[in-house]
Amino acid sequence: MTKIAALTLALLTLAPVTAMANSIDDRQANQAAKIERGRQTGSVTWTEGIKLRAEQRKIARTEAQLKSDGYLSQSDKRKLTKMQNKAAKDIYAEKHDGLRRVDWLPRVGK
Repeated sequence: MTKIAALTLALLTLAPVTAMANSIDDRQANQAAKIERGRQTGSVTWTEGIKLRAEQRKIARTEAQLKSDGYLSQSDKRKLTKMQNKAAKDIYAEKHDGLRRVDWLPRVGK
């Protein structure tokens, strides 16, 4: 019984570590997909998409710089999380600001 409890405790303590390692990249991919869906539906205009993708590139550059030593400290993770939180708010704001691509115009750009 104690072996099962010890194993469960070990798995529960390791799960957040592995989840955090992937969550930054997963969240980045999720935000990029949201921007693309907004572009496809027209709720994110071409210029808004450019701005939002530039913000995503800035986060990726910052992550690469912080990972240059092969390790992300807790303060590095907090900084990236803060940047991603701001990006998420920006994506939401642009998708819900009422500006839309005119339906009869073709989608232009990436």
